[in-house]
Amino acid sequence: MKRFFLLIPLSILISCSDSNPTNTDKVYFTTWEHYLGDPERTHFSNLNQIDTTNVSQLKLAWSYKSGGLQEGRTTQIQTSPLMVENVLYGVNAAIELFAINAKTGEEIWKFSPKTKDESGLGLNRGLNYWKSDGTVPSRIFFSSGPKLYAINIETGQPIDDFGDNGNTDLRDGLGRDPSKLSVVSNTPGAVFQNILIQGTRVGEGPGSSPGHIRAYDVLTGEILWIFHTIPQPGEFGYDTWPAEAYKKVGGANSWPGMALDNEEGIVYIPTGSAAFDWYGGDREGSNLFANSLLALNANTGERIWHFQMVHHDIWDRDLPAPPNLVDIVRDGQTIPAVAQVTKSGHVFVFNRITGEPLFPIEEKTYPNSTLLGEKAFETQPLPQKPAPFARQILTEEDLYAPDRTAFVDDLVTGNETDNAPTVLEKFKSITSQGQFVPMDTTGVILFPGADGGAEWGGAALDPRDGVMYVNANEMAWIIKMKEVGGNAEGSSMGQSLAQIHCARCHGGDLQGLNGIPELQNVKLRLEIDSIKTIIQKGRGAMPGMPNLSEEETNAITDFLMDIEKAKDHRVEKLKVDVPYSVASFARFKDDRGYPVVKPPWGTLNAIDLNTGEYLWTVPLGHEESLQDPNIPVSGLENYGGPVVTKGGVLFIAATKDEKIRAFHMKTGERLWEDQLPAGGYATPITYQVDGKQYVVISCGGGKMGTASGDEYRAYALE
Repeated sequence: MKRFFLLIPLSILISCSDSNPTNTDKVYFTTWEHYLGDPERTHFSNLNQIDTTNVSQLKLAWSYKSGGLQEGRTTQIQTSPLMVENVLYGVNAAIELFAINAKTGEEIWKFSPKTKDESGLGLNRGLNYWKSDGTVPSRIFFSSGPKLYAINIETGQPIDDFGDNGNTDLRDGLGRDPSKLSVVSNTPGAVFQNILIQGTRVGEGPGSSPGHIRAYDVLTGEILWIFHTIPQPGEFGYDTWPAEAYKKVGGANSWPGMALDNEEGIVYIPTGSAAFDWYGGDREGSNLFANSLLALNANTGERIWHFQMVHHDIWDRDLPAPPNLVDIVRDGQTIPAVAQVTKSGHVFVFNRITGEPLFPIEEKTYPNSTLLGEKAFETQPLPQKPAPFARQILTEEDLYAPDRTAFVDDLVTGNETDNAPTVLEKFKSITSQGQFVPMDTTGVILFPGADGGAEWGGAALDPRDGVMYVNANEMAWIIKMKEVGGNAEGSSMGQSLAQIHCARCHGGDLQGLNGIPELQNVKLRLEIDSIKTIIQKGRGAMPGMPNLSEEETNAITDFLMDIEKAKDHRVEKLKVDVPYSVASFARFKDDRGYPVVKPPWGTLNAIDLNTGEYLWTVPLGHEESLQDPNIPVSGLENYGGPVVTKGGVLFIAATKDEKIRAFHMKTGERLWEDQLPAGGYATPITYQVDGKQYVVISCGGGKMGTASGDEYRAYALE
């Protein structure tokens, strides 16, 4: 196995257990200095003080109230923190960076950026750390709103020599007017030597920003290289788009993070779908490098190889998590590999140097779209091994309670169930044919749903044996498109624009969706100027839309305020030529709020990547209100990933029942659990201070209807 410590000063090479690691061991540290544990994103720790024999004795060691809760607003903390030299660095619910004593939880400093409420999408998933040689300050790279900050690790203050007084604007350098772009970064990139390689999160509707990958000098903030994920003339992949697409199409961005092979100098970058993510009539072709795993030269940004997991994505099948780097054994030979999990529940495994698939991949034929102007790609790639870790098609036999009343977020509100169909009736009225069936105006079941399969928590990998541990959602969603603009009779400009830009998050009738507030009565809560400002700049979990013209912003505002009929906003003035918007984007549940699919609704899986075979699968979480003697453990929808350890214990929170759990890595047996003060929708970390191993989880809640929280919790043996 390779040892990735060539660039790390000897002063921090502290062995965790083995003073003389063998060729089958990796060197890991008592600290947790990288997002998800290491540059390879394995989520693995070499610590073994906590093991399968004593994990049941874990107790709360300390808790830290990080602050940032806001009355009347749902907040989240999805941060997987860092621990460097006995100091833990994390982010609170208000997107404030803090440093605390990793042994006691005592606060050392806190940094509150001015940009913390500027379209930051209300969350931060992690940080980057760069270790100095002593000539300049070591630093934490931290993103808030459109700004990337370099923070002095000792003082908690921006480093003046970096960018513009300690920050650089992520909207710069994309080849378009920065004032019209909405760009943030919720997930850290990768640090290679003195280079910070950074992805971004952009909008998913028409007119969104492009998602090009940029590399920054860690000392100055200068852009060193850029990789165009929407290729420009003369670049590889340009012919997979319409000729002018690079000027106006957005998306194809890397929002979930990336992995790094320090020894080879290769960075592995997963990308998301092009925008608009549910309709691609304006971007015919396969659309490289959207929905791709990119292997780039970390020094120069040059493409080494790529693989596109979804051609011409019209299903919002972003690659949702960083890939995992691991060496696997095949026919007695050790192969450097990279594994990428997907929302559709697949694992793609490649030789990470050459890009050669390590299991067969079939290009399967699928039907064309029925939407006007849309031309779905003829084929899609599916790996033949490992088998999917989430079910692939919802059938009538899979329905849990077919006679219950159907509850889709845009179908039934409150107690108005008298005219609602049953689950079976609703199921029969729409299309359910599995993966990659194009959306239509009647309704198509996306299964696994829009949040996976796999989600941003990603998978863990044990580098000692090549076993992957991945949690999955088993939730069916209903997606339905709606004609807007010139194709929709009786639509005003404001109504059409609201349908295009607002309905995807707020629901087909703007009735509110998945914890996102309704807009039908927003006029009773906000003044007209406040609505305009939020549309333009965003707030909390909502991205801004500076790409909209003043006329378009006014039209949406007037529609929401119910005053547009007095104004001349005809649909002919619609400036964005998009014939369809999302009318339904919702989980398919029954009237009790349970998923319509038979449990388990969430699982934890162990897959041997050497062979592609499953070692075990168990439900993850339990719906306590489910009184069904045939289902002792239901599994639950989950967000946040696992951590695995040399002690043979896997730790994961993630579930709606707001618990953290420990599982036996060899068997999947649940060994321990504890109730959290709020949902732990983040990936835990583990480290050691003064000979004691700690497990830390951020408890931010705020997802799936659960209450928000601000606490970080540390567990240890007494």
